Amino acid sequence: MFLLVGMWLNNSLAITIFLFVVLLVVQVISLVKYLHEPNADVKEILNSISKQNYSPEDEINFSNATASQLHSSINQLLKRHKEQSSNKSEESLFFKNIVQHAGIGLIAIDEEGKVEVMNNAAKKLLQVYDIKYITELQSLSEELVDMFFKLKTGGRDLAKLNIDGELVQLSVYAIELVLKKKAYKMITIQNINSELEEMEMTAWQNLVRVLTHEIMNSVTPISSLAGTVESNLKSLGEQDATLTLDAEDKEDLLLAIHTIQRRSEGLIHFVRDFRNLTHIPQPKFEKLKVKGVLDEINVLLAKDILDNKIAFTTSVESDELYIDADKALIEQVIINLIKNAIQAFDEETNRLIEVNAFKDDKNRVSIIVKDNGSGIDEEALSRIFIPFFTTKKSGSGIGLSLSRQIMRKHKGSLTVTTQVDEGTEFTMRF
Repeated sequence: MFLLVGMWLNNSLAITIFLFVVLLVVQVISLVKYLHEPNADVKEILNSISKQNYSPEDEINFSNATASQLHSSINQLLKRHKEQSSNKSEESLFFKNIVQHAGIGLIAIDEEGKVEVMNNAAKKLLQVYDIKYITELQSLSEELVDMFFKLKTGGRDLAKLNIDGELVQLSVYAIELVLKKKAYKMITIQNINSELEEMEMTAWQNLVRVLTHEIMNSVTPISSLAGTVESNLKSLGEQDATLTLDAEDKEDLLLAIHTIQRRSEGLIHFVRDFRNLTHIPQPKFEKLKVKGVLDEINVLLAKDILDNKIAFTTSVESDELYIDADKALIEQVIINLIKNAIQAFDEETNRLIEVNAFKDDKNRVSIIVKDNGSGIDEEALSRIFIPFFTTKKSGSGIGLSLSRQIMRKHKGSLTVTTQVDEGTEFTMRF
């Protein structure tokens, strides 16, 4: 400006104009450069963000104040976004872990039946590894798949499945959800076998407790009174010759009273057996070698097996196969199953009973008692674990019910598979 003014005052107009134009061009170029520099820096920042290789922690020094301010503001936004994303990721992982490790089976499907979520409990319960569509379960149960599609929010139903030869009863519950304008159905499935068996057995125990109490109260004085009368009649016959009964009538009377007493005592004994259903002791757990337990039972039942002309074999997967159990109670279960097998034969000549112990595919110790007897018909099969039900003439009907209760107290199970005229197989799982 001083130069231009000086030149102007000295009447150097041409030089003044020339210098003015040069300076104007320089200023325009500087202005364009000044305006262009932050755009380039901003473009570089935005390109880095779009390529996902931009880090808020990177220290970048910009010569332009606008770019520096933009970089600082973006840093703050990205840090906040990163913190929020991290929190959401942690929450998502937390809830995913809850879903996967929940004890109840959870399945989420869309309207087409595509499986979005299936937790470990559901996979274990339905014996599947991984499925994409719920219709893949039709080989297991078409009824169950139809139930999944038909149930609406709040709907409940029961389903029965046969898995690995074991009848499983499932409680199914459904709710409908919407996520991002897409409808989903969340289904919970739970094995309620234990709960049903517990309620059923509790009902039977309460009934038995009442019946045995009333029967014992009635029968005990009858038995006692019959014994007293029998004793008095005998003493009168010996001491008092004036007794008007002849010998035959006296003998008949004594026989009748003796019969009353004998049958009363038999009924008392019968009721005492039933009381076992309501007085199962708590197991005293200890580490037992399965082979040792079976060897002792073999010796105990050797005579029965020989008398009934039965081929008897035992097989243990490993000498180091152990179970945590109450020895007396578990022996009672195995003996009962073998005795049932001994009585399962009609006229078969090639009689065979096998006892096998091993670890199944779920690493559970299993003991199987198998016979090639006459089998159990379908009607009886559904009731063999019900107290007092028996197909044997001299049976009390409490053996299998008692055995199942003992296995339940060991956190195990007792199941049966059978084929008429081919044989029966009882499986104890620990």
